[in-house]
Amino acid sequence: MGQAEIVKDTGTDELLCSVRERVAKITLNRPQARNSLSDHLTPALRTMIKVCGEDSSVGAILITGAGNAFCAGGDVKGMGGTSGGTIAPELTFEQKVARLQERQRTLTGALVAVRKPTIAALPGPAAGAGLSIALACDLRIAAESAFVSTGYMKVGLSGDYGVTWLLTRLVGTSRARELMFLSEKIDARRCESLGLVNRVVPDDKLRDKAFALAKSLAEGPAVALKAMKDNLDDALEVDFLTSLDREAERLVRAAQTADHKEAVRAFVEKRKPVFKGE
Repeated sequence: MGQAEIVKDTGTDELLCSVRERVAKITLNRPQARNSLSDHLTPALRTMIKVCGEDSSVGAILITGAGNAFCAGGDVKGMGGTSGGTIAPELTFEQKVARLQERQRTLTGALVAVRKPTIAALPGPAAGAGLSIALACDLRIAAESAFVSTGYMKVGLSGDYGVTWLLTRLVGTSRARELMFLSEKIDARRCESLGLVNRVVPDDKLRDKAFALAKSLAEGPAVALKAMKDNLDDALEVDFLTSLDREAERLVRAAQTADHKEAVRAFVEKRKPVFKGE
């Protein structure tokens, strides 16, 4: 018998969150608008990323979209709210910049900072800031019919929520420039070949496959997984010898955990380890 699902109150019907078998599933729930960001959805998403990231009962976070889309990004009809444009004309330029900086840091900034595995499941398009949210996760799994687009060029904007930083590190500067300048639709299979997504699965298998992937990570050794994320982040930021030194410290710390001892026992006893995150 699987564990009972715990539904969390997000404060709005536009965002759903539940925890089952140590997986926190966060669902963007505006299918009629392709799950585009809104003044209700986005603050709730910020809150739930923080809550789930700090919840010791959560081992992994799975973010997806309701219906046939992941997230279409900002609401173009009301454009300016997420991109510091003409909305709230009473604000000065500097205030608009500060507001967007804070919004970015508490959304994709907070998501990148989470020290447990994060997975984005794309049932359909991810565009603009919606693509940034997917790219800010550790892993991405996409339905065959899904596609992505930066989209910014088509609405005369330059990019936000870390899209250029994330793209450059995932696919390199040449492909990142192509994706930003052309704003083309990139289908799931090409996304996989470029390294934008890790796996592509049949549409009707996405939700089960994504949950299974998240569950396998949620059941993993939490201390070691956190250290892996720290090591992988360091690989982009520090020199090799510094990375070596930090790897050594983290491995020695992981070797002292009960989870490591359990893994060794399980290996000897030829069984699956049962990790407790300690």
